[in-house]
Amino acid sequence: MTHAYDIAVVGAGMVGAALATGLAQDGFTVALIDRAPAPEFAPDAAPDIRVSALSAGSERYLQQLGAWPQITGMRATPYRRLAVWDQTPHPLSGLVPRKFTEVEFDATGLGTSHLGHIVENAVTQQALWQVAGATAGVTFFTGHGVSALTERQDKVTLALDNGTQVDANLVVGADGGQSKIRELAGIGVSRDQYAQQAMVLSVRYQGPVEDITWQGFYPSGPRAFLPLHSAGPEHPDESWASLVWYDSPEQLARLKAMPDSELLATIQKAFPATLPLLTHLDSKASFPIARQHASRYFSGRVVLAGDSAHTINPLAGQGVNLGFQDAQCLQTVLKEARRANQDLADPDRLAQYERQRRPANHRMMLTMDLFYHLFSNRIPPVHLLRNLGLGAARALPFARNRVARYAMGIDDQLPAVLTQLANRIPGLNQL
Repeated sequence: MTHAYDIAVVGAGMVGAALATGLAQDGFTVALIDRAPAPEFAPDAAPDIRVSALSAGSERYLQQLGAWPQITGMRATPYRRLAVWDQTPHPLSGLVPRKFTEVEFDATGLGTSHLGHIVENAVTQQALWQVAGATAGVTFFTGHGVSALTERQDKVTLALDNGTQVDANLVVGADGGQSKIRELAGIGVSRDQYAQQAMVLSVRYQGPVEDITWQGFYPSGPRAFLPLHSAGPEHPDESWASLVWYDSPEQLARLKAMPDSELLATIQKAFPATLPLLTHLDSKASFPIARQHASRYFSGRVVLAGDSAHTINPLAGQGVNLGFQDAQCLQTVLKEARRANQDLADPDRLAQYERQRRPANHRMMLTMDLFYHLFSNRIPPVHLLRNLGLGAARALPFARNRVARYAMGIDDQLPAVLTQLANRIPGLNQL
């Protein structure tokens, strides 16, 4: 059986589901294809181990789609402060007291009520699936993946692994870093695998829900705290949090092999003293991290968005926010193409999308790698440099607030000095 649509979006994760919803709301017919079934959410269950720091810009986009009320109706934790500091023990540390190098961003100083929300990925995806399912023009094809892609003069045919065929004028690959659509379209990638991996843990801690997310930087990588919701009536004096520990694969393997009680004690000792008292470990997982950039964002009648086009170091949790920015931009470009009575796969239109998104995504890649290279070493001059840099950031609130406003999606441009500095580090400007 063959089904025909204006656009087929392959990958119904957060970015793909958001894009499909937005396109359908603009009047396109959309096939939303994903191998996985609908995400589940149980209000009494422990939090999903995968969480994202949704920026204020992403929140606005989700509001426009109508998904934000569903998200807040499930679980979302606002954070009003964000702190970073250098935790590396070194003789030079004594030259600059920590209080002068710890940088804290505060919503009040940025003229906003909050900096963002920590939200479980399953919650965001569930909300977007609800909105997509209620939007005329979206048809779900779930439980089966794409096995073949055939491009013709005026359409693309996708063959699913259950024999179903989907025809579309344009295919959007939003199926993640290991994108099958990108592979079928013959689009290559540049990839840089980091020596570190990241271990994520869902824990409960003693105390009320905190309004701050923070990262302490060690030579082996940062250790981060992201606040989640209250633990509920069964544990009235406790709250949930997501912790992230970046380290070598060997060290993380040793940590994961520990009994939960031993691992909790190790985390309590290894993390900054700012970490609240941990009471329970619910789940843990580790994964490799890499930055990756597609050689081009489109080919013929296939265009990429989100992790299919780019993945970055997850230091500041910007991956999904960049993906939502891709979705908004592509939606606008396709809407303009239809208004001009142009083919949705018009190469000039798709090139317009790439011209807007590739530099923005590249800048964020450079910025995250700049932090990675500055903080992940023990070289004394660099150690002093980063402490002085944090001290300067503390002393120059205007500059640091401009960076924060860019990361939040309020401002469109990263301060030029950061881009220039990143471009001076060998190897950072190759993707």
